[in-house]
Amino acid sequence: MVNKDLIAAIATLVGTIIGAGILGIPFVVSKAGFLTALPLIIILGLIFLLVNLSLGEITLRTKGAHQLTGYMEKYLGKPGKFFMMLSMIFGIYGALLAYMIGVGQSLNAILGGGSFVWSILFFIVGSFVVYGSIEWLKKSETLLMFFMLTVFAIITLFLFFSGKFNFDNLTVFHPNLFFLPFGVVLFAYLGTSAIPEINRELKNKKLMKKAILFGTFLPIIVYSLFAFGVVGVTGEKATEVATVGIGALLGKSAILFFNAFAILTMSTSFISLGFALKDMFKFDYSFNYNISWFLAVIPALLFFLIANPAFSRTLSITGSLSGGLAIVLVLLAYLKAQKVGKRKPEYKIWIPKLLIYFLILLFILGALFDVEIFNYLL
Repeated sequence: MVNKDLIAAIATLVGTIIGAGILGIPFVVSKAGFLTALPLIIILGLIFLLVNLSLGEITLRTKGAHQLTGYMEKYLGKPGKFFMMLSMIFGIYGALLAYMIGVGQSLNAILGGGSFVWSILFFIVGSFVVYGSIEWLKKSETLLMFFMLTVFAIITLFLFFSGKFNFDNLTVFHPNLFFLPFGVVLFAYLGTSAIPEINRELKNKKLMKKAILFGTFLPIIVYSLFAFGVVGVTGEKATEVATVGIGALLGKSAILFFNAFAILTMSTSFISLGFALKDMFKFDYSFNYNISWFLAVIPALLFFLIANPAFSRTLSITGSLSGGLAIVLVLLAYLKAQKVGKRKPEYKIWIPKLLIYFLILLFILGALFDVEIFNYLL
């Protein structure tokens, strides 16, 4: 018999990881070459599996319920809490900015009129929704996750059998650009904030490890297949928002369908993250409602107006800096929790210290290299 709590926990993790970030993966994969990028997608996915399992063990070693900042404070002190808070805020602002850009491009593909104008109009509507309530969205999170997975599967199959699929597009190999997709793929895998939530949801803590294993493996498969389908059709013509390019290649009906789905995906992500940031300022830092809303949404708008950055560049820098910092903090907290954790965990993993230090160095160097190579290429 299928355990409902386990399914719900897997859905929570998958729903947190798989979001609008997937729409940016085919573009960087096409630039680096499919044979170059596919190993990176798999390797980063497996590293995130290790990180998620580490965080799961941290939650099980700790008495009481906490969020990421709380766990970092417990094991890394005030500096750990501050840097995790910095990672979360920077990550959310970067995501809100990316979704503004992406929705603008998708609306422009459907209606014309210029992506900049559509981005501003989307921001106005999205911000008003964030000002109110999204209880309907919270209640339908699992349903939305299964809907998105189904549509991504349909898109991938449709692309493969579209008659425009070309296996030659998948044979490109640029080993010198191995790190080009680093930040974007890192962004797409970010979902560590769901682990503490899973710990609270699961009554049977022995299911924690299984939930993390399935919940992290599934995105690896989805991202690999989606990149396979899109790049197989578009080749080097892949656009920053994947659905814009595949829609343009496959006709008017495809333009409407693919971009409407992209708009739905990015809109729900924008609203969810904006709401979460507003709540953080309101409940954790005691700002009043209006100031909390202002701080949650306006910085992303200001940066958009000042810099008007590209979609993939925004995903890349956000993923490299915010995701890399979060991973480093989790791994350091894992080392400390093994020594001072007050609770016997339901599962344990063993990660050699040398590997942990190597991963920390990898994400620091990866972030620096990723930003530099994007500056050069884009």
